[in-house]
Amino acid sequence: MQLGIRLHDIKKAPLEERLQIAKEQGFKCGHLALSKVISEYSTADAALTPGYACYLKRIFHETQLDVAVLGCYLNLANPNEESLKKIQKRYMTHIRFASLLGAGVVGTETGAVNEAYKYEERNHSDEALQIFIKNLRPVVEYAEKMGVIFAIEPVFKHIVCNPKRARQVLDEINSPNLQIIFDPVNLLDISNYQDRERIIHEAIDLLGQDIAMVHIKDFRVEDGKLDSVAAGTGEMDYSEIIRFIKSEKPYVHVTLENTVPENAVEARKYIQGLWDECKVD
Repeated sequence: MQLGIRLHDIKKAPLEERLQIAKEQGFKCGHLALSKVISEYSTADAALTPGYACYLKRIFHETQLDVAVLGCYLNLANPNEESLKKIQKRYMTHIRFASLLGAGVVGTETGAVNEAYKYEERNHSDEALQIFIKNLRPVVEYAEKMGVIFAIEPVFKHIVCNPKRARQVLDEINSPNLQIIFDPVNLLDISNYQDRERIIHEAIDLLGQDIAMVHIKDFRVEDGKLDSVAAGTGEMDYSEIIRFIKSEKPYVHVTLENTVPENAVEARKYIQGLWDECKVD
């Protein structure tokens, strides 16, 4: 696997400096969310020119880092038609940019049926799923034209909240350019975390062939809710996940989430250690 980090989890600094830090900390790739790591100049749609993409590609290459994910986490089920059109345009701009940047995937979560992008029960309805699929379809069609992989990340509180719904989206869109970002902790909630072994197994079984990259973090239960924390500092057992990666996904991008500058290296070493110890047939 190629272990990486969300670049916005590195200490606040110009992107060039963050990349150097990531390299020095032993990471091989980065999750790039433009607006979260670049404040010195614009990241608006009109700013994402070919020259800009080529510059970023060059500085990533100089630090020997891949762009594992170009993140664009906006609500594709926004009920405001004007806002939705802007969101779809933003995704298409990122897809075009990614085609020049050489990003592994353009990544997104799967939205909510309200403008606030908040959890409500209706997010888990069949109606919400069909809204998401309808709004996703033109974005994936554009990804096909640009030769880019668009990857959705199932999250319990969002519309694609479990592996079965993710499988339905993949099957209905039916495009080789639509794949999955697998974040096991994002499939969990206070209501189901004790059933996590079954949920993770189901995700690997239903989605494994379409998993393009993996996010790794941990969780703790505090005050009746799940809090996301750095790998190795919570309750997660990564055995099945690591075994799946090692046996089925050679050189896959695996990015750490919810680290802080003080524990990022330890989290990397922890996951690398599990990888080194894992035996596969």
